[in-house]
Amino acid sequence: MDKFIFSVPTTIFFGEGQARAFAEAVKSYGEKALIVFGGGSVKKNGIYDEITTALHAAGVKTVDHGGIEPNPRVESVRAGIDLVKKEGVDVIVPMGGGSTIDAAKLIAAGALTAADPWKIVIGEAKVTGALPICTVLTLAATGSEMDQGSVITNPETKEKLGWGSPKVLPKASLLNPAYTVSVNGYHTAAGTADIMSHTMENYFTVDDSAFVQDSMAEGVLRACIHAGPAALKDGGDLEARANLMWASSWAINGLLRKGKPQAWSVHPMEHELSAFYDITHGVGLAILTPRWLRHVLSAKTAPKIARFGRRVFDIKSEDDVDAANEAIEALYDFFVRMGIPMTLKEVGIGEEHLAEMAKACANHAGGVIRGFVDLHEEDILAIYKASL
Repeated sequence: MDKFIFSVPTTIFFGEGQARAFAEAVKSYGEKALIVFGGGSVKKNGIYDEITTALHAAGVKTVDHGGIEPNPRVESVRAGIDLVKKEGVDVIVPMGGGSTIDAAKLIAAGALTAADPWKIVIGEAKVTGALPICTVLTLAATGSEMDQGSVITNPETKEKLGWGSPKVLPKASLLNPAYTVSVNGYHTAAGTADIMSHTMENYFTVDDSAFVQDSMAEGVLRACIHAGPAALKDGGDLEARANLMWASSWAINGLLRKGKPQAWSVHPMEHELSAFYDITHGVGLAILTPRWLRHVLSAKTAPKIARFGRRVFDIKSEDDVDAANEAIEALYDFFVRMGIPMTLKEVGIGEEHLAEMAKACANHAGGVIRGFVDLHEEDILAIYKASL
């Protein structure tokens, strides 16, 4: 296991009845908040009113910035930055899922620099500071409520890219499972796939001895396999919703990857799909992951994939290659049972742009995705084609 430093100083307010305490935490960071949200569901389901009422009672004034897209676009971030500067906002409060929080992070960083926010995303402008962020989570999926990462889309360049900075790690996050009850089955399933993908991206490595981290990852995956179907069966199952919400945070806050080599492979491939076709992120991850595992299966990788199958899906095969194959099938079948479309064609993606996306993906990775198994442009294209 490699040496590491682990610190995630985000204060979590978990469970029901914490709006007032959360509002007091927000007040400690500022007196005027930008409320960032998406299409307006937080206003329809009452979350917006509950949080803003608590904020106003705590002495925090609010300014609205709605309309954040599911794959948040840089133009929405620019508009948010303009509003922050115009209104004198000093704290950002996103209400929503990962897209809303990701946009809020770039707004927070972009508000303290003269550079265009896209320059931050592509690494041409340095993050020297950021307004404090306090999140209200309404969808268990990306883990943005407890990490320093963000993913932003630029439709003009057809790019969807990740960036991050310790300065945009949320100061506080309100995680109330009841806030996710109104999430429909499709997005509950996609969110579950997203959580599992984050966990698997950290899990699938070779030549490391991070038994503790891998065992924790297996626990997160088993929690998703238990809670995901339960939440689909009964959308009001708060225990299932709670387990998905907490799994989401711990899948990507850094704990599972510390002491291990970085090995993220599927996310950069999916980002190209979302950039070109604006599909649901978790669905794209579900479609690609089994095909990726099949593509990289070899004598070297079989033992780790077999361990995944035995620990997560209770596969009994003693031969590693057989167990690995059964594990890949089990993962695919789980996503099917969750009602996720499992081919690119089902989500409106044909073969016409696959080569272009494979090339862009490789270029964004510096020519090759370094991971569980290194992926070159031809590998990426093969995985795309296998996913049709």
